[in-house]
Amino acid sequence: MKRPVTFLPDTNAIVRYLVRDDPKRANEAQALLDQVRQGNAKAILLESVVAECMYVLTKIYKVPKDQAAGSLIDLLHYRGIANEDRQELISALELYAERSIDIVDCMLLAKATAAGNQLFTFDAALNKLMRGSRKC
Repeated sequence: MKRPVTFLPDTNAIVRYLVRDDPKRANEAQALLDQVRQGNAKAILLESVVAECMYVLTKIYKVPKDQAAGSLIDLLHYRGIANEDRQELISALELYAERSIDIVDCMLLAKATAAGNQLFTFDAALNKLMRGSRKC
């Protein structure tokens, strides 16, 4: 029996879907992501794609970081999202929206916290967060 397809949308597809600056491609992305939202299709959002989306949305399109993070959090809540690290990505995006910390550092912190691992960094602010001032 053939295994159902799981889609891995790239940054371009997600940005087109969210920004809608290219109507043809936005509609194509929406067709897939509507299926994912309803749970009729499966998709995985790679950590690298989420990070790149945050960069493109905030730096290129000048979307406020809390709005960009909120849009990606909404996407991660779609029924067909099959990420095993969904909660860690959501925690990282929430932290990113609240603090002046790089998205990659937020992902490191969220993943370390979720797994009970110790983050190794020379970044004093990140170490302070890791010690417990902010639980992801």
